[in-house]
Amino acid sequence: MTNLKHLALLGAAVVPGLALPKAADFLDSRQASVFPSKFEWTSTDALVGPKNDGRGIAGIKDPSIILKDNVYHVFASTAKDEGYNLVYFNFTNFKDAGKAPFYYLDQSSIGTGYRAAPEVFYFAPQKLWYLVYQNGNAAYSTNPDISNPKGWTAPKTFYNGTPKTIEDRLTGGYWVDMWVICDDKNCHLFSSDDNGRLYRSQTPVSQFPNGMSEPVIAMEEKRKEDMFEASNIYRYASGKYLLLVECIGSTGRYFRSWTSTDIAGPWKPLADKESNPFLGASNVKFTGKQWTKSISHGELIRTSHDQTLSIDPCKMRYLYQGVDPTVDVSYNSLPWRLGLAEHKNPAC
Repeated sequence: MTNLKHLALLGAAVVPGLALPKAADFLDSRQASVFPSKFEWTSTDALVGPKNDGRGIAGIKDPSIILKDNVYHVFASTAKDEGYNLVYFNFTNFKDAGKAPFYYLDQSSIGTGYRAAPEVFYFAPQKLWYLVYQNGNAAYSTNPDISNPKGWTAPKTFYNGTPKTIEDRLTGGYWVDMWVICDDKNCHLFSSDDNGRLYRSQTPVSQFPNGMSEPVIAMEEKRKEDMFEASNIYRYASGKYLLLVECIGSTGRYFRSWTSTDIAGPWKPLADKESNPFLGASNVKFTGKQWTKSISHGELIRTSHDQTLSIDPCKMRYLYQGVDPTVDVSYNSLPWRLGLAEHKNPAC
């Protein structure tokens, strides 16, 4: 309960006869300004890379991560010239992440063929884990047990084909990087076209995963590199959301950021420039040698498992893909590795 002593501690002036604000008002105000104007991160060396297991994988990419019962569960893309697939592994400590055995998800009902860019979350209304990924469409599989990689179902898709709104604007680009987040009423599906546009669809929580609407353009930039792909959207307080989008800068990949009080937008710039990014080589200090100049597709470690994708702005850790900048090979053959960046927030 808010009282005069509590208000004094919060630095609020007390006016006789004036209705006192609720404690939640102060908490929401604190959360709204909890992000700094400039972000500073530290990063590990590369922690996870391909294994010498006969698969011939060139790179490990696009990680999605869940911490459940003190176990980190990671889903990622495997890349090589012949194409992409998905892999799962788990560990309890990041220093041991590179030792974790891989389970390739083409051994489950997800099957072989092009699968990439996973996102994992627990959809509480159905008591099912969802793995969202791209397979030429926006696809998903489900599983009642995240620790059982054999349990994933065969792919189903959110759409019958590429939605017309996206198809009409796809020349020179690709439909990629699907991302689902839900609020109390709707589940929203975001995706990118590598042409400078971020798209959003929605369906009622009660109908998910069916009934996705025709996408609308959530945000766009004239220069495609300024809103390229790999969007992440998180809830960081009640009714407040953080949007990250991977961009291509002068020296490598980095993330711009925005905030909003509605998943549907509009979005207010937070740290949205290459010179002042949310996360990029310019604001990351490495504990060892700088092994990458690209801070690319990955995910923040969430504080919840469910479809709300909640995070704590005071304790942000981002699992990302990076690559040796001196390597000159085709894109699918790049030796991507996974590293962990940690943010120490002075506002907290």
